[in-house]
Amino acid sequence: MFTNLRIKNVALIEEAEVNFAAGLNVLSGETGAGKSIVVDSINFLLGGRTSRDLIRAGADFASVEGVMDIAAPFYDFVKEGLFSLGLEPEEGQVMLARTMQTDTGKSSCKINGRTVTVGILKQAAEFLIELHGQHEHQHLLDPTKQLQMLDQFCGDELAEQKTALEGLLVKYKETNKALKALAGSGNQREEQIEIWKFQLEEIESAALKDGEEDILTAKRNRLSGLEKLSKNTSSVVSLLCGFVAPGQQNAVDQTAKALSHSAEIARHDPSQESLHLSLVDIQAQLSEISQDYKDYLDELDADPHELEKIETRLDTIYKLKKKYGGSFESVLKKRDELAANLEGLENSEEEIRRLKHTLKGISKEITSLCDEMNARRTHGAAKISDSITENLRDLGMQNAKFFIEIRRKTSFSPQGNCEAEFMISPNPGEPAKPLRKTASGGEMSRIMLAIKTIMTDRISTVIFDEVDTGVSGRTAQQVAEKLMSVSRTRQILCITHLPQIAAMADTHFLIEKTARNERTVTNVMPLPQEEMINELARLTGGATITAATLEAAREMKAQANEMKEKTS
Repeated sequence: MFTNLRIKNVALIEEAEVNFAAGLNVLSGETGAGKSIVVDSINFLLGGRTSRDLIRAGADFASVEGVMDIAAPFYDFVKEGLFSLGLEPEEGQVMLARTMQTDTGKSSCKINGRTVTVGILKQAAEFLIELHGQHEHQHLLDPTKQLQMLDQFCGDELAEQKTALEGLLVKYKETNKALKALAGSGNQREEQIEIWKFQLEEIESAALKDGEEDILTAKRNRLSGLEKLSKNTSSVVSLLCGFVAPGQQNAVDQTAKALSHSAEIARHDPSQESLHLSLVDIQAQLSEISQDYKDYLDELDADPHELEKIETRLDTIYKLKKKYGGSFESVLKKRDELAANLEGLENSEEEIRRLKHTLKGISKEITSLCDEMNARRTHGAAKISDSITENLRDLGMQNAKFFIEIRRKTSFSPQGNCEAEFMISPNPGEPAKPLRKTASGGEMSRIMLAIKTIMTDRISTVIFDEVDTGVSGRTAQQVAEKLMSVSRTRQILCITHLPQIAAMADTHFLIEKTARNERTVTNVMPLPQEEMINELARLTGGATITAATLEAAREMKAQANEMKEKTS
């Protein structure tokens, strides 16, 4: 429910705040008072197109804010819709805001304090408010929306069928994709086999091994300092067991000489036997270490081209990684995929036959399900058409005939294989034409009112701008009663000139134009009971209000209240 509207610097409105209520909210006022400005403000808030002309002369910006309280019957629908846009209600409310700057003409939009694009604002608003007026009939004119209205009337059974159809279409798409991958055209299939063979041979010829890259990288790092390694290793070998200089001994020889002295010491003093044995161990370890360094030196000298080989091998691994996924594991995974794909393609005739048979079966299921959906839609369309035609007669379109034309399409979508078009024949003998090509603004408002009368909707607030265009007398009373009826289940905002509609108001606002500080301003004011009577008298009798028109207004309001009590 639309609970609060704040308008600032929009055309003649300097600043206005309106608190709407449940039920039927009526806005009335003299011609030119600014009723259209209120509608334009709401349209701006809902993401509608506009220009800088909307901004009040002399102001730096225009802004409109609105608060929606989401009642329980509509909450799940709104929450699901907002969630699809990355949004959600906060404490059961949705707060919309939009501001346009004078200097740039650009607008900024917010939902629950979060900045969004105009497109997101418009999509979110579609879950909250419907605006129907002289120029706002997109829902009624768009064939896609018309099909959605029809489907909504057809109930949960059709919704379940659409869910089943969506699953079948996914299965069809997946099966068809697999079939194309296997079959394709003859040349394409052979070309694909050759490509996969080349790629598989490229990977397999590299003979990659787990952990190989790490080992080679370590070797490369070691060999890149080969000169220093060789020089230092040679020095170590010389000092430990090689030739050092005339008159000097290497470490192994000196240790051996020290060992003979320690043996002599231990023979004369057994208490030093442990030291001697320790020296024996040291001498053995030193000899072993010396041999290891000799072997390491031989390894360094063994292949002077080893570093070049390692670099070449690492380059091969790098290129494969870059080409097939970026990691060693991805290359191995690609190898397995290619092998599986080749096996599937080269031995796929049986699989192709199986997939074709499966695809044919799914197609039959889709066609059968769409036939059932179309039959349900056709039945629902007939019921809707009769009911809307009957309601249109009460709304001043006595000769109009409404029906929904359902046409088959050659393609399938999650909505089925048909499209719906709202058709109308305004007068006897005239051929029926699409509603979008024939109906005037006032007619479309009344058609939407007729639709709202017979259909349960998920939108909590509906705004009708001058739904009374071209009607009077008995028809005006019927329009008023229809509006009152619809307002029992959702909030209605109606801008009107008709006293019959104004009399049905649960809440009544007067829009009037005044002068302030040599500037014209438009105000929106809620009317207490007695002032409602005065406004009804003005709507009934014009500028001159007499005792008779006031009494007639009181009687009209009393009758309206009595009718509302009966339908409560």
